[in-house]
Amino acid sequence: MGMMGSEAYSYYGNAYERPREVERHAPFEVVRGGGLDARVRSGVTAQFWTRFKLFVACVLAFATIGIFRVALTAATVSNLTQANALEEKISTSASANSDLKIERSVLSSSSRVNAIATQNYGMVLSTDTEAMDASAKGADASAKGAKATSGDAAQQASAKDAQSSDVR
Repeated sequence: MGMMGSEAYSYYGNAYERPREVERHAPFEVVRGGGLDARVRSGVTAQFWTRFKLFVACVLAFATIGIFRVALTAATVSNLTQANALEEKISTSASANSDLKIERSVLSSSSRVNAIATQNYGMVLSTDTEAMDASAKGADASAKGAKATSGDAAQQASAKDAQSSDVR
């Protein structure tokens, strides 16, 4: 097998004459744009960009769902904390209410009020009783007495009205 491109020049002819080049076909075909070099120079393929965009979209969707879930959990915890605080306030208020009802019933008992009035202020229960006749005969008699002491009678009547409304 001979070496290609190793043709000898003829020195018998004109020294200035260049030998004719014989046109031959190359033993292999050159395809432009192929090979590792071409792939490196071509950049990123459209298929890669599509897959990359899909991956980024999936990561963003996953992150959004995660953030939403964390925010929802935080809101739930906050609401539960507030509900517990309100329940504690309600139970404290209910116990204070029951204590105040007991205190009111103790302080407003008539025996206690009578004891304080007699011991601290020297007051005594009245032994005098007055009767009023509402009949027609009694009305004429009371009218005569009312003229004589109209101021005193009016005060006594309003005092009795006030006592009867307090009893109710």
